[in-house]
Amino acid sequence: MAENIDREQLISVRGLRKNFGTLEVLKGIDLDIYKGDVYVIVGPSGSGKSTLLRCLNLLEVPDAGEIVFEGVDICRHKTAINIHRQRMGMVFQQFNLFHNLTILQNIMLGPVRVKKVHKEAAREEALQLLSQVGLSDKADAYPVQLSGGQKQRAAIVRALAMHPDVMLFDEPTSALDPEMVGEVLSVMRNLADGGMTMVVVTHEMGFAREVGTRVAFVDEGVLLEESAPSEFFAAPSNLRLQEFLARVL
Repeated sequence: MAENIDREQLISVRGLRKNFGTLEVLKGIDLDIYKGDVYVIVGPSGSGKSTLLRCLNLLEVPDAGEIVFEGVDICRHKTAINIHRQRMGMVFQQFNLFHNLTILQNIMLGPVRVKKVHKEAAREEALQLLSQVGLSDKADAYPVQLSGGQKQRAAIVRALAMHPDVMLFDEPTSALDPEMVGEVLSVMRNLADGGMTMVVVTHEMGFAREVGTRVAFVDEGVLLEESAPSEFFAAPSNLRLQEFLARVL
């Protein structure tokens, strides 16, 4: 696409396929993600969106195709996947915080153990990041003491502490009460404003329309349409997407 000629490509996916037994979940996905993109993936439940996202860092191993991340086909160079994952932060639906560690300890764990950052430096940065998301007073709390929205903000900070080049969000608000959704989306908007490259699987159409730079529609394992939000929502060309938007908007 013309607008991407001078932009740095971070991820290129070609012919991505994934089966679970006899069920073909992804049927040959092609997509490109550039530095600074907020690439939002929408579609009905069970369409393969989360599987696609999990394939990007090989939490699910594709059956065919290639995923080139920062110039390396990670499907062919699986031995280095832990190095690649350090540059690809992941935020899950269910937070995945360690319940026996404080929020501060959760955030420090990766930098100290994986990246060998000095504990005091890791602690200082963790506290700075918690302040940025409004959780300064929760550093010494345990996950059980936090609301769902607070847990998800802490999970985002944990991923940011590894200084990733791209952040993957797998329906980050789907497990939250409606009143807590806004606080998480606000943090994500701030990340986007700061230039963080993000790939977001979500049902939040307002976020896709207002924050996304590209929006992709996946249905039955096929990427049926991808465009800028203005075109995606105002003038969708795919009939199935038209039907989907008529139901969710």
